[in-house]
Amino acid sequence: MVDFSAARLNMVDSQVRTNDVTDLHVQDAMRVIPRESLLPPGKAYLAYADAEVPYAPGRALLAPRDVAKLLHALAIAPGQKALAIAAPYGAAVLEHARLSVERLDGEDLSAPKPGAYDVIICEGAVARTPDAWTSALAPGGRLAVIERMGPVGKAVVYTQSPTGLARREIFDATPSYLGGFEPEQGFAF
Repeated sequence: MVDFSAARLNMVDSQVRTNDVTDLHVQDAMRVIPRESLLPPGKAYLAYADAEVPYAPGRALLAPRDVAKLLHALAIAPGQKALAIAAPYGAAVLEHARLSVERLDGEDLSAPKPGAYDVIICEGAVARTPDAWTSALAPGGRLAVIERMGPVGKAVVYTQSPTGLARREIFDATPSYLGGFEPEQGFAF
């Protein structure tokens, strides 16, 4: 069994903290969660690389920098109710930070409970954020996702406020599309 503890510390020091992720809940969790345990055995050596790593068809762990920045932007706090959509590593970080986490990683990723979550994270690009995901936000709730229609996507945070849904772009990213959430192919001249 390979000991990846030094790689975890290096990941936080070189990929997370250097990208303005100052949330100590996120940093502390990423220092101890065995990211390699979420990958098939033949891909464990890629767990701490500055890249996304596929773990199942149509699913990949986001690059450490990207998932850390998404979690940081969510302003997580212990006791919040969270939903992790195709986000096993994000879920583990949220659980370590003492949030109540539900996981949505089956066939149907489009049907979370409406109005139920303070925090939602998705580890994968989507062409368009489904309305069902934003409808799942409780008042004051935040959703972090990467929207991508071309080669470069935008990480965004949606916030449910009393006056409606707000959208804020936070950084550029190029992850793979989450299976089933690719852009629709159309005809063009």
